[in-house]
Amino acid sequence: MAGLPASPSHSDEQRYETTTLVRRLVAEQGVLYWRRYALAFLLMGTAATMTALSTYVLGDVINASYVQKDFQKILWLSLAIIVMFIVKGASTYGQQVILSRIGNAIIAANQRAVVAKLMRESIGFFANRHSSEFLSRMSAGAASVSQILNLLITSVGRDLLSLLGLVAVMIYQDPMMSLFGALVAPPAVLMLRKLIRRIRSIATTQFHNSTRIIETLQESLQGIRTVKAFSLETIMQARIDGNIAAVEQSSNKMARVSHRSSPMMESLGGIAIGMTLIYGGWRVLDTGATPGQFFSFIAAFLLAYEPAKRLARLNLELNGAVVGARMLFEIIDSPASEPDDSGKPALQLKDARVELRDVEFCYRPGETVIDRMSFTAQPGLVTALVGPSGGGKSTILALLLRLYDIQRGAILIDGQDIAAVSRASLRRQTAYVGQDVYLFRGTIRENIAFGKSDASDDEIFAAARAACAHDFIMAFPKGYDTPVGEHGAQLSGGQRQRVAIARALIKNAPIILLDEATASLDSESERHVQEAIDHLCHGRTTIVVAHRLHTIMHADAIHVVEGGRIVESGRHDDLLRLNGRYASFFRQQHRGDTLLSPLSEPA
Repeated sequence: MAGLPASPSHSDEQRYETTTLVRRLVAEQGVLYWRRYALAFLLMGTAATMTALSTYVLGDVINASYVQKDFQKILWLSLAIIVMFIVKGASTYGQQVILSRIGNAIIAANQRAVVAKLMRESIGFFANRHSSEFLSRMSAGAASVSQILNLLITSVGRDLLSLLGLVAVMIYQDPMMSLFGALVAPPAVLMLRKLIRRIRSIATTQFHNSTRIIETLQESLQGIRTVKAFSLETIMQARIDGNIAAVEQSSNKMARVSHRSSPMMESLGGIAIGMTLIYGGWRVLDTGATPGQFFSFIAAFLLAYEPAKRLARLNLELNGAVVGARMLFEIIDSPASEPDDSGKPALQLKDARVELRDVEFCYRPGETVIDRMSFTAQPGLVTALVGPSGGGKSTILALLLRLYDIQRGAILIDGQDIAAVSRASLRRQTAYVGQDVYLFRGTIRENIAFGKSDASDDEIFAAARAACAHDFIMAFPKGYDTPVGEHGAQLSGGQRQRVAIARALIKNAPIILLDEATASLDSESERHVQEAIDHLCHGRTTIVVAHRLHTIMHADAIHVVEGGRIVESGRHDDLLRLNGRYASFFRQQHRGDTLLSPLSEPA
């Protein structure tokens, strides 16, 4: 799966080894809820005590019935057993509710931690990963952490305490018979140790295959128009079927391996019970032992079987759950690719003058995208970047937003190096509108207000009017409360663009970055959007990436970018007179030869 290490290092293997990881969970997360765990533990101890006492009193009931013939004693002992089971039921309910609430709190805390960590990652971090990977890691991993802690507390509090209480009753009733129960332990331990490594391997494969199901389904649904248009339903169905089959195969392997212990445990348990019955029967018939003693022992032995079996499987279940916890912590523990820089000084703007000085940048070593580029965007003016696809135009906007950091040179705003100021202060002073507009699920009102969280309705309406969006918004039955759908699917391309421009307008940022904001629109939509852009850019420092040259003919400065360098600069008329690359591009578009022009492709 993309984004996962091909072969974890030895230090990572040690860091996420079961024992180490369990210790970490107890120390970091378990102690946060120790009071609640203590209460749950107390309730488990109460339930375990009631279980053990009921088996002991059961022997007295049998003796009172068959030996002493005392109905009064039978009555009181029976009432005592009823009270014990009522107390046990209430205690069990209480500890289950407490553990569920702790588990929910742990899941929520870890999900918040993952989201907070992802928000501190750079764009590059997500470039070679699929979003479904993070969804799987967050949901499965957070649940696994809760599962591990609950397994530990229930194993100790419920199973171990119950087992100890019942064993105490067994030893008290007949120490020799208790030895038969102990015969089960050694062979069970030897077998379970062999299964643990296999369980972890299958659980890891199962996790990755489950992630691929989500990945393929997510892509199919988000790209449903393309799927329908190219008749890809059969292909996408086959992909998902293949992933589901892989998960089914892994799950079947897990079922075979994880339940291999059951036949052995049942066989060993049967042998121990049979030997106990033979010995106990002989004791009653030949040595004069009371039937109540024998019956109490058998009841305790049978009740001890289930907690003993769960304790024997504890290591298997822990190793299966540790896989999910490891996937979670691999995200949380990795160094943030966009670390917190809130301690840096804030960007202080006066004129909003933007300058690039000998900037060099590459996404991968040895593949230069921006090559010693220098230019200045003057305050309050429009600076346009044009040129063939792949030249680095959109990358320049990403560098201005510090979505990536440059390798050499400097980017200055009013003389301040943007690398020396906090990202948040830089981005607060900048509004960005791209060709591929992203609207969040919610209403039009909410999407515009994302530009300014405390915006009033009047501000939202004013921004929409300036973006030429108010009229089409009010034409909807719900007006500004109209849902935009996933990714804004309920709106047309031009409508989405104008909502995005309104979002940028309400931010009232002094620096505007536009990346082909009209490239994919029809002529009518482009006219409305271009009018909205004119309002947005008025009096602000604007840097615009354009393929349609008629949209930037009136720019104050035009730079032609090729191969990461600026090869021509000037105003529209000056560049036409120069008769160089810009003039060639313009003639191609003016003739309507947009299919042959490299400018007709997205940057």
